[in-house]
Amino acid sequence: MLKEGDKAPDFTSKDQDGKEVKLSDYAGKKVVLYFYPKDDTPGCTKEACSFRDADDTFNAKGIKVFGVSTDDEKSHQKFISKFQLPFDLLADTDKSIVETYGVWGEKSMYGKKYMGTNRKTFLVDEDSKIVKIFDKVNVSEHADEVLEAFGEK
Repeated sequence: MLKEGDKAPDFTSKDQDGKEVKLSDYAGKKVVLYFYPKDDTPGCTKEACSFRDADDTFNAKGIKVFGVSTDDEKSHQKFISKFQLPFDLLADTDKSIVETYGVWGEKSMYGKKYMGTNRKTFLVDEDSKIVKIFDKVNVSEHADEVLEAFGEK
C-alpha cells in the first residue's frame, strides 16, 4: 500500500490519443494522478469538470493533471469532447496502474459486489515523491482541495 512520502511508482500508459505517457518524463514537475471509476458517469463527470474549471490555475502553477481510469482511448476521447476537458486521460485497460497504486479493489453497489477502480488522488512533487493522498474525494471541489494541498491556493 502506497503512503505519503513514498516514491511514486513509474508507469507507461497511453493517453486518449494513443500517445505514450511515462510518469518519469514529468520528473521535476508537480503531477496530479486522479483515479476515477468510469468516463461520463455523474460523480466522475463532476470531478473532471472541477479539474477542467481550474485548468488555468494548474497550468499557471506548472502542475500537470492526469485522469486515470480503465476505460479505453475511444471512451476517453468521447468524455473529453463532451465536457471540453483540457487535460489528458490515461487508458489503463490492462489495470497495471490501478493495481500498482492500490486503487483497484472490491466495491459494492445495490448490495452487489464487484471489482473496480476506487476514487483516489495522488499528488506527486518535483522529486517524484507522493506528498498527499486523497482517499476521500469531494468530486465538486476536488481541484480546489488539490491546489490547497500543493500550497497553490
